[in-house]
Amino acid sequence: MTTATMTPKTVLRSDDDIRESVVRELKWEPQILSSDIAVAVKDGVATLSGFASSYWEKDAAEQAAKRVYGVRGLANDIQVKLTSSRTDPEIARDAVHEIESDSSIPGSQIKVTVKNGWLTLEGTVDWQYQKLFAESDVKKLKGVVGISNNIKVKPTVSLFEIKNKIEDALRRSAELDARRITVETEGGTVHLYGSVRSWAERQEAERAASSAPGTVDVKNHLIVTP
Repeated sequence: MTTATMTPKTVLRSDDDIRESVVRELKWEPQILSSDIAVAVKDGVATLSGFASSYWEKDAAEQAAKRVYGVRGLANDIQVKLTSSRTDPEIARDAVHEIESDSSIPGSQIKVTVKNGWLTLEGTVDWQYQKLFAESDVKKLKGVVGISNNIKVKPTVSLFEIKNKIEDALRRSAELDARRITVETEGGTVHLYGSVRSWAERQEAERAASSAPGTVDVKNHLIVTP
């Protein structure tokens, strides 16, 4: 007598269900105070529109939507509508202070420019995580409406080493099935291919790749297949 084995089926969520979950997640997130954010979902791709009072709030809305199971892609069309204006020099001074106060990044190697509230970061660092930390330091500043992170990363190890270190990191992560992810490197740029089960896993794979020594940039081609 043979015993039949049951193969779990992938449960696909409807766009309406996903939208409802995104709306609830936005309301649950304490950093989001705006009631002027709208959500639309089509074929698993969520679009956020409306207004936020700060760039920090806009980013928090994006991260909240990405956490929702079933979201396969995201377009963040939220506009930052400041409740009080600040001059570009004020924003620039605060940005320089935040970056220079962060001991994990070489503040002297990063240049800050601000135009109409839009902040641009330039310079060179040794690690990809330093580039990301610099952006994280300034995105919470009052008056910032957007950020262009043009900081470049100097590769310090061979492409072969980068690939091996990233693959090891993916295998160590309890949140990822490394067998579904392929890593390719090109001139210090890491390309991730394959599929993951959620947007959170997609971000975790990108974080692991960004943390590898020598990674200059990460191109995340991973497809979310719930």
